[in-house]
Amino acid sequence: RVTRRALMPGGHQRNGMQAHPSADKTWETVQSKSKNTHYTKQQHMVNARLAENSLPPLNNICTDFSDGTALIHLLEIIGDASLGRFNHNPRMRIQKVENVNLALDFIRSRNISLTNIGAEDIVDSNHKLILGMIWIIILRFTIEDINEEGLSAMDGLLLWCQRKTAPYKEVDVTNFSYSWQDGLAFCALIHRHRPDLLDYHALDKRDAHGNTALAFEVAERYLGIPQLLDVEDVVDAAKPDERSVMTYVAQYFHAFSSLSKAETAGRRLGKFADVMQSVYDMQHDYEARVGRLISAIHTQQGDWRRTHFEAVYASARTLSDAFEKYKGGIKRTWTDEKIELDTLLGNIQTKRVTYNLAPFVPKPGLTPRDLETAWNELAAAEVRHRKAINQYIRESRDILQRNYGTEANMVHSLLSGISADLAALNGELEAQLQTVHGLIERARPVAGLLDRLAELERQCKAANIDEHDYTVYSVDDLEYDSSMVTKALEKKARFIENQSVVRNMTNLTPAQLEEFEATFRYFDRDSSNVLNDVEFRAALDSLGHLFSDDEFASLYDQLSCGEEYISFEVYIRFMVELTEDQTTPEQLLQSFRVIAGEKEYVTEEDLRLSELSSSSIAYLVKAMPRSDADANGFDYLAYLRGVFQR
Repeated sequence: RVTRRALMPGGHQRNGMQAHPSADKTWETVQSKSKNTHYTKQQHMVNARLAENSLPPLNNICTDFSDGTALIHLLEIIGDASLGRFNHNPRMRIQKVENVNLALDFIRSRNISLTNIGAEDIVDSNHKLILGMIWIIILRFTIEDINEEGLSAMDGLLLWCQRKTAPYKEVDVTNFSYSWQDGLAFCALIHRHRPDLLDYHALDKRDAHGNTALAFEVAERYLGIPQLLDVEDVVDAAKPDERSVMTYVAQYFHAFSSLSKAETAGRRLGKFADVMQSVYDMQHDYEARVGRLISAIHTQQGDWRRTHFEAVYASARTLSDAFEKYKGGIKRTWTDEKIELDTLLGNIQTKRVTYNLAPFVPKPGLTPRDLETAWNELAAAEVRHRKAINQYIRESRDILQRNYGTEANMVHSLLSGISADLAALNGELEAQLQTVHGLIERARPVAGLLDRLAELERQCKAANIDEHDYTVYSVDDLEYDSSMVTKALEKKARFIENQSVVRNMTNLTPAQLEEFEATFRYFDRDSSNVLNDVEFRAALDSLGHLFSDDEFASLYDQLSCGEEYISFEVYIRFMVELTEDQTTPEQLLQSFRVIAGEKEYVTEEDLRLSELSSSSIAYLVKAMPRSDADANGFDYLAYLRGVFQR
């Protein structure tokens, strides 16, 4: 068996092929084996090619080629070229010869040598020469356009067979004769390209006749490859004819090449369809998104146009906050979307240029110009809306300042009027007290006015108003003024009431009453016009009236009548009683003890230090008996007993 190396493209065995049928005895055997079978195969093959151009089939290839028309049609089909003008309905022999010569000249122009074949042989229906010529034509034209990795014709066909059958270990294609005798190479080619037509792996690899017959049957039925060979021509021949096998195998190449071309065309068309679908999807996405963005922009502008503005700062501030939120949220989203749309449009146009497609033109209303127009209109609307908001913020802030100034000035005027009226008090105490009570009633609404003013000030601070154009008074200023006026009124009322109390205290000098009243006010730290036990004792101590704890507790219970405080009236009456000049023995005894420094006698010097008048001192020294305890002393106890005994 000849090795693969020996029969690689360019081997000597293929170079020995001759153009004339008589060059190989096997060829003649195959060609002359059965005239009817031979006619049938040749005719089947020729008719199959003629049918490609919808030409009528031949009934007898030996006689139907005689006028040259069918031969010209066949050559135009398999040569893929026009032979020019010829006689379509030749009636005379010369016309038929002209047609056949035209066909033979075309064959020779394709470098196909036809030895001992003339036009008269065809016109005279020489069946042997005609059949040989047909084989040569089909063989040469069939393998002429075969190209595999730079190799053409027979070498290219052999390489193609080797590459396609390489995965099948039982197949070893090295030539176009012996390599095909077991039928497996035919089956492998079919299975490689159409595994759905036969199951190669289920074949009986030893059944050469069955495998070959199966391949021929499947090729003819499903692939449209006419059975140019009998099973015996391949399996039983000592050496299958290379040209016959090559011609038949070439049909496989063209059938599967057509299939590959169809698949390639399908892939190409599918790829184009995928590209167009992708481009369509991108275009549709662009238009849909542009439409949504423009619609959203128009909706936003409509909302702004319908906005109701009020010269109320809170409302204007709400609109301002909403606008800032829009700029930081929706507007940025739209900006991102617009940039993405610009990029998407650029990608669409680039993709269309890549595939030589016309530029994309969006629908009216969705073009880049439309989007840019809407975007510019949005920018202008933003400026108008922001300007309107700012105007109403300014107006609302001015209104806030005016309202605050009006209220603050009114409160200050009210407090100033009350203070002026308080300062102008005169007349009887009862009338003054009544006037003060009236002023207190006038001042009572000030608290509510200050609360309202505080709310206005809070609104001003919320509006970032730090300085007021219509007043100089802050809430803190007016609250302080109000507290001062209130305290002044309360003090004035208490003063008048206290003056009414002390008015009838005739036994005390004005200086004493003033001292008592000043002491009361000093220890009345909370200005409540009452003294608790601690404050009362401190007042007594400051006036020089000292009591033991028990004495003070008894005294306080008596004066407070069970309450936790004593009033100014109770206090002043007690002080009057405590200090008023009465002639009771107890008071006189207490006075002598004070002057004597708690001694049981008093000296003349003690009396002088007490600032008594000289006449009073002279009377007492004369009237009081001498003391047994001191030669210079006088017994004031004995004196008092003698004076008050009856």
